[in-house]
Amino acid sequence: MTHYLICAVGSSGDVHPFVGLGRKLQQRGHRVTLITAGYFRKLAEASGFGFVDTMPECDFHQLVNDPDLWHPTKGTKRVMQLAVRKNLEPVYRAIEQLYVPGSTRLVASSLAFGARVAQEKLDAPLVSVHLSPVLFRSEFEGPRLPRLMLHLGPRWFKRFQWWFADRTVIDPMICPWLNGFRSTLGLAPAHRIFRDWWHSPRRVLAMFPEWFAAKQPDWPAQTVLAGFPLYSEEGITPMPSELDRFLSDGPAPIAFTPGSANIFGMKFFQAAADACKILGKRGILLTRFAEQIPTSLPPNVRHFDFAPFKELLPRCEALVHHGGIGSLSQAMSAGIPQVIMPMGFDQIDNAHRVGSLGVGDSLFPKRFDGDRLAMTLRNLMANPNTAGACKQLAEKIAQGDSLELACDVIEAS
Repeated sequence: MTHYLICAVGSSGDVHPFVGLGRKLQQRGHRVTLITAGYFRKLAEASGFGFVDTMPECDFHQLVNDPDLWHPTKGTKRVMQLAVRKNLEPVYRAIEQLYVPGSTRLVASSLAFGARVAQEKLDAPLVSVHLSPVLFRSEFEGPRLPRLMLHLGPRWFKRFQWWFADRTVIDPMICPWLNGFRSTLGLAPAHRIFRDWWHSPRRVLAMFPEWFAAKQPDWPAQTVLAGFPLYSEEGITPMPSELDRFLSDGPAPIAFTPGSANIFGMKFFQAAADACKILGKRGILLTRFAEQIPTSLPPNVRHFDFAPFKELLPRCEALVHHGGIGSLSQAMSAGIPQVIMPMGFDQIDNAHRVGSLGVGDSLFPKRFDGDRLAMTLRNLMANPNTAGACKQLAEKIAQGDSLELACDVIEAS
């Protein structure tokens, strides 16, 4: 029996895939410990995992109570400051305490830098898990990021942009505190963090399918694509009985979520309610932060804290969301169209890919209001080509079990 230390940094959308991986590894007879923020303790313990809280002094709600987190250009820096830097040493120390050579392996999310440091210091076997294509840079097909043109122009131009970003933004933002910690462990300084360092030399697991983002010639050679990790607390968090009744009492509704960690979604939910009223559709507003919900909702629109998407979305007509990879993949799996309001991070790139596949459309925040949202949804839901593309992708996803494939890769690495 191998003891897997699974390290994840981020919100529910970032952590859920690792819970799904952990449950599969557990079913294969392995021991699992989840190393992440205390906000996820109940989920980990309900799954039968060991648990280490990497941020016991920090309240998760306070952490996300920063509007700059959702800014298209400021967001990455704030995430690095508020989450990645604060998790660096606690993740490393947890691994240092639990690691037993020969019987322990590491599985870590992109931003769990402490696990990558542990791989170097302790010679611990590590699989890096990247959830989105935007986390892979390329001189061929580059990602779409705010204020950059990494997907346009000749290769030398893309190479120059990456070099300039590393030299002037990325490394200055990360290297001082990362290398400061590394020096206390006797490790040499790291550079070009997003180009090379954050990829495990042993194995990189890309949790999306080839048809969503093809592996590029200059991605790390040790990268394996496994497909979308479709897990959203099913088997742990039940569908609320009141929501189940609402779904059964009328036509399929439209579901809306601005992201599990977003507490600045007032405008999003107001537009959602307005669009449902214009269209005469039923709606489900999903957030655990109820203060965002308009005080007055149309009678056919209801708020619920949470529901496992794998159980909810097949009973919905469409999904409107922020563009997180978990939300978009669950909509694809359910075979329903989607509208994305991308704000930053990987969301702009994800929205482009959804549009290219013909299964959805996007509205940027400045254009996201009830009228435009209603028009966009009406066009999507009435388009037979969209319906056909949604059905086709749902059938592709149903052909395999991506979490099982990912576990095959992890066990063999």
